[in-house]
Amino acid sequence: MILQQMSWEEVETYLATRDDAVLPVGSTEQHGPIGLIGTDALCATAVAEGASARAGAIMLPPVPYTPAPFNMGFPGTISVSEASFTALVSDIIAALATHGFRRLYVVNAHGANLAPLKALAGEAPLSMRIRSWWDYEATNARRQSLYGEWEGMHATPSEIAITMARHRRIERAHMPAPEPLDAAFRAAHAGDRHGPPDEHRAQFPCGRVGSWSELARPDHGETLLDLAIGEAAQDMLDFAGIGAETQDQNPAT
Repeated sequence: MILQQMSWEEVETYLATRDDAVLPVGSTEQHGPIGLIGTDALCATAVAEGASARAGAIMLPPVPYTPAPFNMGFPGTISVSEASFTALVSDIIAALATHGFRRLYVVNAHGANLAPLKALAGEAPLSMRIRSWWDYEATNARRQSLYGEWEGMHATPSEIAITMARHRRIERAHMPAPEPLDAAFRAAHAGDRHGPPDEHRAQFPCGRVGSWSELARPDHGETLLDLAIGEAAQDMLDFAGIGAETQDQNPAT
């Protein structure tokens, strides 16, 4: 169920038996020469929509504007401050709580969102569960088996494979592998803790951060989506306190 496509009466009926909602959160930023600027928002939405449909949960409109200051050296990136992002999600949470929602499942696709989301979860007037789409065990194992170290940190082949499968493939001259990242760099920059935009672009002029995006294929994206949707749906049901048997007996959800 998609909130934008529901009436208020349908939401009221839902709240008579359920109190959970699903929020996809991404970004609007460069993803290398063959990655779509909306990659993170598109990936989060694809997983959230498929999984919420299976779990019978309401999916909220996605949040595509989030902090990405390090990528402002690349045209098309739209970064908002962490304070603005936090305020927006906080207002969404407050509105949900007012209507009787008591649980919010967040499907994330952008590392820089995690710290502010976790901070919000600690003080929110409802229960929150935050999952990045690559967190799920089988999904992560598959992306690692497909790409290994070339998954890298940004403009990853796994996320680009998903947008290839669902949206479009950008054709351009094949690029060689980027410089590999060592363990120290990965640890220091986890959660998108990158430097100022000019320095970031100078260090990674094509926008890829250790990710060999060109390994992506649409069929990889379909496989990754199938896995992530299945695992996310089961996790949503667990979060909502709904067992598989209950779900099977209530096809209306």
